[in-house]
Formats: sequence, structure tokens, C-alpha cells
Amino acid sequence: MESVLFKAKHSLIDQSLHARLGAATTNGDGFGLGWYARPPGGQPLEPPFRYRSVRPAWNDRNLREAARAIHSPLFVAHIRAATDTPAQETNCHPFRHGNWLFAHNGLIRDYPLLRRDLMLMIAPAYFGSLEGSTDSEVMFLLALSFGLENDPLPALARMVGAVEETGRRHGVAYPVNMTVCALDGSRLVAVRYSSEGDSRTLFHNTSVRHLRELYPDDPRVAALSDDAYLLLSEPLSELPGAWEEVPEATAIIAGGGELRRYPFAPIAPGP
Repeated sequence: MESVLFKAKHSLIDQSLHARLGAATTNGDGFGLGWYARPPGGQPLEPPFRYRSVRPAWNDRNLREAARAIHSPLFVAHIRAATDTPAQETNCHPFRHGNWLFAHNGLIRDYPLLRRDLMLMIAPAYFGSLEGSTDSEVMFLLALSFGLENDPLPALARMVGAVEETGRRHGVAYPVNMTVCALDGSRLVAVRYSSEGDSRTLFHNTSVRHLRELYPDDPRVAALSDDAYLLLSEPLSELPGAWEEVPEATAIIAGGGELRRYPFAPIAPGP
């Protein structure tokens, strides 16, 4: 993880201090890592691991030590700028349930006004997993309630549809702004969407060749297979042609050596 978190020119640590494309330039209200270990012998994946802290990412010495030590086939890292909820460990992303990890950039507008109605939509099977007070965790548990574990894209579309319908009942014109990322150990599902059509940014690498150009002296990057990929809020460098922006109202599923795009539209709740 050290290569992505610390060594790139515009690494995640640099972004936590000097974000160029985000809503907040400084993201110092905590951070989190989530990663998967793939045991030898073809055994099933264990539930993912997490390391979360309310310290700013740039000021946590243990993060640098962990990043040097952790090697994972699939991981997610997140830096937080709090909106309507406090800086506390249970509010730091990624959130976890079973084999799933979930991270979110953006917000539910007027969340304190909508919070009660949204929480009542969480299925009893998932409500006990609620630990913090963020809109992001509620979005995750709603997506699980709508079937994330079985069919991720329709579940995320129903989650967004439920939030928008709730928001508009309360007079909120543009309830949702999000890029979200959900992982289950074998694939990564991401969506860029907002009610107003002006979402947080999202990029992916165009080829491993460009990654090798980014890290010419890193033997771990040199050893990457040709189907490796990165999905990021901001590019790690200004290398021409290395990054492709994910369009508005688009979903991505990456895994098994493929990265596929789909149009994304909310699904309104039924009567």
C-alpha cells in the first residue's frame, strides 16, 4: 500500500493536505484502510481487515508503518472531511459488513432532517451493524437492505432512489451527491452520481503500463499483472493518458481482469 498512499507525486497523503478536485482542500477528520487477505490453497476469503483513526492521515506514524507492511490483492483507502457528523472512529470509512467494505465521498444534503426516515428503512438484519452517525454508513446499510450482497447495481440504485424520494418529501431539491465504492473481496463496484449532475470526481487508470511508468523503481509495481487497476478520486500524477475520468451517472464493476461501465439511474421506491 505504501506505493499508492505515500510514494506517488499526488498520493493519498498529499491529497489529504492538498486536494485539487474535492469539495474540501484539507481532509483531516480521520482516515481508514480496508483490505483483503487471500489465503493459500484456494480457501474462502476471510472477512476484510480495517484500520481506522480520527487522526489526520498525514500525522499518523502508524499508518506509514502499516502501509509498508500490508500487501493485498484488493484494498480501499479513504480520507475524511466531516460534514454534519463528528470526527470519531466509528464515522471513519470504510464501513464493513460480512465480506463487504463501503466508502463514500459526498453527502446527503440536510441529513439531520432526513436521518430518522432513512434509518427506519434499514432492514432489521442490518440495523444492528450501525455503529456511527454518518449519512455514508446509513447509505451502506440501505444498499445492503436493498440487496447489495446479491445484485449490487440495482441495490445501489434503489438506495439512491429511496434517499431522493425521502429528501424531496422534505423539500430538499438535490438530496444526493456521491461517489461510492463497494467491495466484496473479488470485485469492486463504484458509482458516480448526484441529484444535481455535479458529482465528486472519479478516475481509473488506463493501463498497467502507465502504472509502471509512475513507479519505475518499485519492484512490486513491476510485478503487477496486466489486469491491475486503480480507482481514485484524484489522479496520482499528471502523466498524460494515464487516467480516465468516470462520467456522471455511471457505474463501474471491476474484477477478474475486466473493468465494465454501465449507465446509472436511481430506482424510485414502490408504493
